[in-house]
Amino acid sequence: MLRGISLIKEGKTYKLGQEYSADMPLFRQRQFVLRIPATPTGGPFGANMLVYHDEFLSTEIGQVGTQFDGLGHIGVQIGPNGERDKMRFYNGFIEGEFATAYGLEKLGMEKLHPIVARGVLLDIAGARGVDVLEKGECVSMDDVNAALENQGMADFEFMEGDTILFRYGWDAYWSDPPKFNDGSPGICMDTARWVAEEVKAGVTGGDTWNATDPVPYPNEKGCVFCIHTYCRPGTASNQENLNLTPLANDGTYVFAYIYSPVPIKGATGSIGSPIAIK
Repeated sequence: MLRGISLIKEGKTYKLGQEYSADMPLFRQRQFVLRIPATPTGGPFGANMLVYHDEFLSTEIGQVGTQFDGLGHIGVQIGPNGERDKMRFYNGFIEGEFATAYGLEKLGMEKLHPIVARGVLLDIAGARGVDVLEKGECVSMDDVNAALENQGMADFEFMEGDTILFRYGWDAYWSDPPKFNDGSPGICMDTARWVAEEVKAGVTGGDTWNATDPVPYPNEKGCVFCIHTYCRPGTASNQENLNLTPLANDGTYVFAYIYSPVPIKGATGSIGSPIAIK
């Protein structure tokens, strides 16, 4: 926390989250439905004739828009299909022992603390000299080093607990959901190992709908969300659908990253508005 806070010199704040709406890009059949129950919802009350509005929201609240994957979101099946005692999640938790239709009895979002960390942006699109990477492209360690060189950070030393955000330029498609959802760039397995095993990052993030996985995954037939499968059950948490272009445009590559997951008991993830401060 103190490492992140110490970076604040100017007080300039960047909102890294996208706007939530019914027509934003959504994965598969997920929905985001907001209604105002009567207009006004209540009132008038009192001599001052107060009226008010409420909202009713129906959505997969932890898995839409700018969202943060919790510890109970991604697991790995290590036995026959359908055997819940062969599905393992973070820290070895077994599906059949904690997952219910009414929430996760362990690994829910209420278990996560507010995050204040040193954030590091890797502007991969900028280093490659393109506006947007192509879907299915993966970011190797050569790309990571090229981005650091391009950002004047060739000798930068990452530290355990850092938040590493990958900019592919994909947020350019946010207003075009079919294009945004039609695959994505991501990181290669060598980069995933560097993130998880060498840096021991606390959070990864990116401007695509899954943040770290190239879709389709190159050279690995049948592999689905390989990076999620590798990273999520045991290492860094993940923040998806970020707006990273303002950081890149300002050349803000190191900053305080602040995010407080919404503590919904038993939830698999969290919506919310992460910020960067320099």
